Amino acid sequence: PAGPPDGIDAALAELARQRAAIASSGERGRLELLCAAESAGALVAAELRAAGLPWDVPTHERILEDVLGRRPATGGVPERMAAAAAEVRTHLDDPHANLDSPAKLLRSLHRVGVPAQSTARWELGGFEHPVIEPLLTYKRYSRLLAANGWTWLEEWVRDGRFRPVYVPAGVVTGRWASSGGGALQIPRMLREAVRADDGWTFVVADVAQLEPRVLAGMSSDLALARAARGRDLYVGIVDSGAVAHRAEAKVAMLGAMYGATTGESGRLVPRLRLAYPRAMALVDEAARTGERGGVVSTWLGRSCPPASPRWLRAQQQAAGETGTAADRDRARRAAGDRGRFTRNFVVQGTAAEWALAWLGEVRARLDGLGAVPPEESAPRSGPALGDRAHLAFFLHDELIVHTPVRHADAAAAIVRSAAASAGRLLFGDFPIDFPLDLKVAPTAQKD
Repeated sequence: PAGPPDGIDAALAELARQRAAIASSGERGRLELLCAAESAGALVAAELRAAGLPWDVPTHERILEDVLGRRPATGGVPERMAAAAAEVRTHLDDPHANLDSPAKLLRSLHRVGVPAQSTARWELGGFEHPVIEPLLTYKRYSRLLAANGWTWLEEWVRDGRFRPVYVPAGVVTGRWASSGGGALQIPRMLREAVRADDGWTFVVADVAQLEPRVLAGMSSDLALARAARGRDLYVGIVDSGAVAHRAEAKVAMLGAMYGATTGESGRLVPRLRLAYPRAMALVDEAARTGERGGVVSTWLGRSCPPASPRWLRAQQQAAGETGTAADRDRARRAAGDRGRFTRNFVVQGTAAEWALAWLGEVRARLDGLGAVPPEESAPRSGPALGDRAHLAFFLHDELIVHTPVRHADAAAAIVRSAAASAGRLLFGDFPIDFPLDLKVAPTAQKD
């Protein structure tokens, strides 16, 4: 008889290996849940690509013309982008300045008295010079043209659907990535082009302050959970008296999770340690583990990569009898970098696990809404999904459901209840909630 199809034996062997690893783990329940969540996520990713995200080409083209000007001939530059480039070159007193080469652009900027060390928008914005405003405009135009211009539209949108290639767990923390289409960076200005089919609409939802809420759940920090309960978490931090303004709360929390030790974050993080000692102790301990070369894990057991041989050699050389001051300085910086990585790994990775649980629950419950009659279907979403509400987009802490109008309210209720369910699945009865910014609308525009 014929043998199994190509790849089946390898897949079964991998399944057996994973089951053996789970069975031998001291945290079997968590790893089983992680594997189930990743399996559900892989299925969702395949369905997202199959259904596609409804995309209105004329609207996209109109937005490009409104922002960039008329479409140029092949190899040309849109008129508004060309005008911005000409203004930049005038202020640089260099009609041939290369605006697309960071190294050459920096040399041009230095010649006119702008001592920038990079061409990043946030750094350029800190200088006062006539060249800055048109340069930032040019960079914005250039980014839009390269990432989502006419060429992108022709390559990635077919038959009214944008079908990117999602890569579940494509990032080391478990976050998704994409290997084509730039699914993880749809500009706000183009969301008007994301349009539901006739008779259908969108449920667009994203989670408010997902990572800080996950941190509260992981650490069982009741004070931080109270700050988050039923409201904007950053406002709750202000109301607790830890900091004076919402902007300070956000800077401090991001600094705590990403390891910022200087500037405004460095000043404010100690206040969070006083107000939320359990949460801060969790990320501080993760950082110390990383600095020692250790391995940390997410809530469900995804472990970070071990320290590299190069990292270990640098630490050993610095600690040895022949280690120099320069060796010790390099080792200290490397240890700090790894500590910042592991500090954030545990939180970002657990947030990715929460998002997988949310996705899986939404997918399962949407199926229960049933199909609509053929005359109300969305054929471009494919035969398997075109007659029922389905997931159409996912980005870290945001999802979009494409649903028949008749099922819109029920789909919205499912999305909300699934967020609460994901929180209970990971953190049990611990009182941390995951409120959504949710709207039902025919486009995916954000307020």
